[in-house]
Amino acid sequence: MKNNQPKKVSLITKFIAMFTIFGVVAMLVSGIFTFVIQTNIYHWECESRLKSITNQLSALITDDGDDFVDVLDYFKEHSDDMRIKADSDGHYRPELLAFQKKFAKRYPDKTYGVDIFFSDMDEDLQKAYAEYKLDYWRTLFLQAAESFGLEYTYFIYPDPEPSMTYFIDPAAESREIDGEEYISLGFSGVEEPNKYKMMWEAWHTGKNPSDFDVFDNKYGYTYAYYSPVWVNNNQIGLVCADISVKKVNSTIIRNVMLQSAGLAAVLFVSILVMIHLLRKIFLYRIINLEKNIVRYAESKDEALAGVIRDSEQGNDEIRSLSDQFAGMITELKEYMENLRHVTMEKERISTELSVATQIQADMLPRIFPPFPERKEFELYATMDPAKEVGGDFYDFFMVDDDHIALVVADVSGKGVPAALFMVIAKTLIKNRTLMGGSPAEILTDVNNQLCEGNEAELFVTVWLAIVQLSTGKGMAANAGHEHPALRHKDGSFELIEYRHSPAVATMEGIRFREHEFELLPGDTVYEYTDGVSEATDANDELFGNSRLVAALNKDPDAGVETLLKNVRGEIDRFVKDAPQFDDITMLGFIYNGPER
Repeated sequence: MKNNQPKKVSLITKFIAMFTIFGVVAMLVSGIFTFVIQTNIYHWECESRLKSITNQLSALITDDGDDFVDVLDYFKEHSDDMRIKADSDGHYRPELLAFQKKFAKRYPDKTYGVDIFFSDMDEDLQKAYAEYKLDYWRTLFLQAAESFGLEYTYFIYPDPEPSMTYFIDPAAESREIDGEEYISLGFSGVEEPNKYKMMWEAWHTGKNPSDFDVFDNKYGYTYAYYSPVWVNNNQIGLVCADISVKKVNSTIIRNVMLQSAGLAAVLFVSILVMIHLLRKIFLYRIINLEKNIVRYAESKDEALAGVIRDSEQGNDEIRSLSDQFAGMITELKEYMENLRHVTMEKERISTELSVATQIQADMLPRIFPPFPERKEFELYATMDPAKEVGGDFYDFFMVDDDHIALVVADVSGKGVPAALFMVIAKTLIKNRTLMGGSPAEILTDVNNQLCEGNEAELFVTVWLAIVQLSTGKGMAANAGHEHPALRHKDGSFELIEYRHSPAVATMEGIRFREHEFELLPGDTVYEYTDGVSEATDANDELFGNSRLVAALNKDPDAGVETLLKNVRGEIDRFVKDAPQFDDITMLGFIYNGPER
């Protein structure tokens, strides 16, 4: 015979594969993590430098205050006349000395910024001072860029939007004038708002922007940041800084590869050591235990319990597993014997419950029509227990030749206790009714009898009606039961709601209410237990009285058997596959009148 079982793979092979996969995954995760972290740190450092330098330069300009504004205003009007030599980067002192010489000659014994201010000077001195200050700021911006490793720092202002004029521009090109090389001042260019979003955000809000302008062009991958400059509550321009983020991926990847190679070597040695230890300490012991278990499965020899227990010398979970399995082998025979007895007992109980179900069903009237010779009425009833035996019951019997008793009741609880209590209650109600009296008197006496020795504290809801067949008049008592539904001839079913009495067997000495009624030929009475109205679907929604009345009125002219089947069909369609949790009992009675 061909063996269809899958090929066996040893634990050692599986552990080797598992550790190999672990090593590969660990290297990949480590490499990716290292690359991401190093890249993020590098970019974060670039961004921090941009923010730091723009904020510092902006603060310096603010501190310079009115003097800076005066030079800026002069620049706006006379940028074409100003001259800064192209070789003066980092050497603004020639302009400073030229200004100081002219100032001392014009204002001896005076000090600029104390006795004389920019607006006090003539145009020649203003030009000399503006050239000195502009070259001073150009030198300062250039030194700041070099100190922070930036590509470019500058000061701009809109003139007009969307153009920006470069006031402080350390990277400005030179031009020849009268045989000398001078810095080109006052360059103005259109800065498109859709391309320079953060630049215009900084200008329009007067605050540091929320992000950077990012450019990837022929000059490299560049971040640009902007800091608004305020003097005397007036925004005068933007300090800008650019940094070129160089291509560092190759360096980072090289570092990651070196780290991964080292990690791979460490993992390889560790895996070899781990596999050796696992084989010696765990795997061989597990394999030996598996062999003994297979031998027991094939032979069912109880002596293998001792072999399994003696062959394991460890003091860990494997030893515990061996001891437990050896104990299971010893106990399995006892367990199987006990299981056989339990199965036999369950079969016996099931058989007895089947007999009890049949006995309970036989106690209820099941032959319909029950009184074929009587034409004054039609009668049909059903009871479907939720378990093997139930606590619901119905009954009907002739009290005398002109009176019929109708009973529908529901014992609290379910199963065997409720079924036994149901037998007693049904017997007492029928016997007491046959002795004569009104429904209230009957229930009063039955209540007192059931209360005696009712240690289980069970109770029963009862609807009891006695109908005079010659007149249709009757008396009914309702002891905590569901309200009946009534249909007059050619009408619709309606629930007849009234105040009812407490359930039977709740308290000794209770007096029960009763009321008179009269049925006309063609009238139909429908009574039921709460298993009908409280039938529940999978969503815990109740069938309810409204659906019950609708089911009755689906075919109100139908005979009582069809009427009850219609209601049960609607219940089954509502609950679908949800389990029945309560007994379902129904009784239908049509009064035809004496002339029938």
